Amino acid sequence: MVKAFGFTDYGGPETQEFLDRPPQDPGPGRLAIAVRAAGVNPADWKIRQGYLGREQQLPAVLGLEASGVVLRVGPEVTGFAPGDEVFGSTDGGGFAEQALLRAELSAIKPGAVGFDQAATLPVSAATADDAVRGLGLGVGRTLLILGVSGGVGTIAAQLARARGLVVIGTAGDANRAYVESLGAVHVRYGEGVAERIAAAAPDGVDGVLDLVGGDALRAVAGVITDRTVLVSTVDPVTVAELGGSFLTRSTTSGTLAALAAMVDSGELDPHVTHRFPLTAAAEALALVESGHARGKVIIEAGEQKP
Repeated sequence: MVKAFGFTDYGGPETQEFLDRPPQDPGPGRLAIAVRAAGVNPADWKIRQGYLGREQQLPAVLGLEASGVVLRVGPEVTGFAPGDEVFGSTDGGGFAEQALLRAELSAIKPGAVGFDQAATLPVSAATADDAVRGLGLGVGRTLLILGVSGGVGTIAAQLARARGLVVIGTAGDANRAYVESLGAVHVRYGEGVAERIAAAAPDGVDGVLDLVGGDALRAVAGVITDRTVLVSTVDPVTVAELGGSFLTRSTTSGTLAALAAMVDSGELDPHVTHRFPLTAAAEALALVESGHARGKVIIEAGEQKP
């Protein structure tokens, strides 16, 4: 049996617990891995709450992105072999000693890239990459990122700067230095945020990437006149009401390999700020659920390289 962390019913943290399950055989298009690290995302607690649907067979294991060592390769999978160090997207189940990755959304991990860094790429970094590329802003244009200090925002700011964009990011005052370290202009969120954004971008904002949703998104909608360059990763209802769009995903294994190469070269830093052992998975998820996690939170399992 292998140890995993998941939930037995839809609801709050009281539904979470550790589960024992037999090792899984990879089906078509899947890789079975010994997990070394798993990224923690807001989607994890939203899945547990039932906000993203209630179709899962319970109990269910949490965790949408993971890195580790290939144990077995399923049918119809090419390019991977047992012993390979890989990272990729799961169908759910990354918070475990063993997990299944989707081969078409997995890639070989460069040797110099840590398992912890690689585990941030399939969801957080890939989401940021889809958003920045999808907005299609040219060099010198200004991008506003709402909630820039989290896992997706941290990557999005760096990718946008690499494309020659001016980046303005909203975050609390406690995160000012962190936001500025990403090459972004910090703007404090809260009452009067639209006026502060206007002061920071006197020539206007050319695009908005929303990572917060709700009232925070409504509060800044007036800073941009062309709502076709207003994209949200978290709130399809509000962004549609405002005339923008919900993020369209286009990630491939090639995308993941390119992001890993950027980490390998030092062009991209996932900023892993908190590491928890699998035994403390509940604490890791609670930190992300609090909405105050800076950078990326990961869960580590198995043997870690020095």
